[in-house]
Amino acid sequence: MGKLIITVAPTGGMASKSQNHNLPTQPEEIARSVELSYKEGAAIAALHARRPDDEATCNADIYRDINERIRSRCDIIINNSTGGGSSGDMLIERPDGLYENNFEERLKGCEAGAEMATFDGMTFADVHGGKEIIVLTPPSRCEALVKRMTERGIKPEWEVFSPTHILQDVTRLIQKGYDKPPYYINMVLGADKGFQGAMPYSHDFLAAMIAVLPPQSIFCVSAIGPAQLPATTQAMLLGGHVRVGLEDNNYYSRGVLATNEQLVARTRRIATELGLEIASAGEARDILGLAPQKR
Repeated sequence: MGKLIITVAPTGGMASKSQNHNLPTQPEEIARSVELSYKEGAAIAALHARRPDDEATCNADIYRDINERIRSRCDIIINNSTGGGSSGDMLIERPDGLYENNFEERLKGCEAGAEMATFDGMTFADVHGGKEIIVLTPPSRCEALVKRMTERGIKPEWEVFSPTHILQDVTRLIQKGYDKPPYYINMVLGADKGFQGAMPYSHDFLAAMIAVLPPQSIFCVSAIGPAQLPATTQAMLLGGHVRVGLEDNNYYSRGVLATNEQLVARTRRIATELGLEIASAGEARDILGLAPQKR
């Protein structure tokens, strides 16, 4: 493989400061954490926005504030989430006692000038904070979401939790011309305890997902909790790219809370020991076919 792209996911839409006081949730905190992670080798920042009360949102003004603060510090690739999260503006209470993920709010993640955006094109149930949350992304919504991205010049990061997510809407939309190669597919493993329809991490599950990738794809692996370290190491051995950060994993080791920059630095050290070179943000843009960033 060529150079390794390291993505940092500093915040996410579910973790809280009560779980890890190092979690950045407000624009200045996020920008500072991303800057430190960039200095340790991260080339992409996968960002989630939070309201002033730390609840999840896709508010474009908040995303824009985060993005501008980061761009004033470094040239890391900015990837805004259109998944949102499991609280705050992302929830609609239903009369049946369930909650529904707010699709109209998700679309706002495309409105803050990011180079990339996560495409979560699946329908599943998320169990979080005692709530059962239905994430409804049928084929028509998948197409509306990726069309919004392409209209704004945003490259999708195709986020998937199982082989069916790759084989169904991701492949269908790629074949319809909604992205240009290389197709960047982020495989999230180990989320099965919170997301109905997600896969646990194992070498066999990862290999099965790699086997069904569309031609001209490159892949990234994210993994939840204790699966993060073995899954990302395995991904590097298999020729993939990796995502680490507090969105996915609060701990550096058993009982030791992590920071984002610590997780990125460890990933860089492991990759270097494996003989891999780390892609700068500019090199990652070349790999992904993104335009050079104007500073």
